[in-house]
Amino acid sequence: MNKTDKIFVAGHNGMVGSAIVRKLQALGYTEIITKDRKELDLTNQIAVDSFFQKEQPEYIFIAAAKVGGILANATFRADFIYTNVMIQTNLINASYSYGAKKLLFLGSSCIYPKLSKQPMKEEYILSGPLEPTNQSYALAKLAGIEMCDAYRAQYGCNFISVMPTNLYGPNDNYDLKNSHVLPALLRKAHQSKKENREYLSVWGSGEPLREFMHVDDLADACHLLMQSYNKAGIINVGSGREVKIKELVSIIMKVVGYKGQVIYDSDKPDGTPRKLMDSSKIDALGWNPKIGLEEGIKSVYSNITNENWY
Repeated sequence: MNKTDKIFVAGHNGMVGSAIVRKLQALGYTEIITKDRKELDLTNQIAVDSFFQKEQPEYIFIAAAKVGGILANATFRADFIYTNVMIQTNLINASYSYGAKKLLFLGSSCIYPKLSKQPMKEEYILSGPLEPTNQSYALAKLAGIEMCDAYRAQYGCNFISVMPTNLYGPNDNYDLKNSHVLPALLRKAHQSKKENREYLSVWGSGEPLREFMHVDDLADACHLLMQSYNKAGIINVGSGREVKIKELVSIIMKVVGYKGQVIYDSDKPDGTPRKLMDSSKIDALGWNPKIGLEEGIKSVYSNITNENWY
């Protein structure tokens, strides 16, 4: 991938897509193509094909997706599977049809079975039942992985699939109805402090273990993989550190400066009990994340100035 190659970042307004754009711009890439939803409906095959025919992008990052937390995934199952399957199907097929040099498809650690062996190695996918609360999203991502491998096998396309761990960072979603655990807790802690609430309510027991990584670290990994990784299957990208939700709550309360009581609502679901990714494949390429969890949360919180809840 050269600095003047035409690069299409699908989903550039989202947390992951915007991080990839920032990374590419910082490295001096000059032909970065982006389209918002009003300009290009990625669920529309005709529109996507027309875009590829006109622009002829050489490298494609698929960061566009419909994402959300436990409540959103459980409530809007049809939306999650339809939207994600359509987006990735249209982009992968158009990349093949119009001769793209390489495509990087971004999935999620939720593709792994609910009770997967830990840490989760790439070969553990499809080795057991999925977590029911995000099954529709996970199945869509599994279909995208298979599509990349199928086009590689049948047509020789250099399409790769990257599975990041739980992410956070600039342009995250803080809507309490459909956000992930870290941004949701950050917003709730901020509101509790702002409104002088006596306690902070947290879904579940606080016992599940999660791995978190700053999205700028993922963008760095994606650039490396687009440059040098060309294999079928998936490759994990994680921080290598897991924390209990209770520990995450403590870090967030410290960063926000909220000193109230924490109440864990055990009537609400915990989700998968543990999710730690085995990132030894990318570690072997010489890559490691650089941003620590508390450092990253401090950076995110200090830079939230345009959110309507701040």
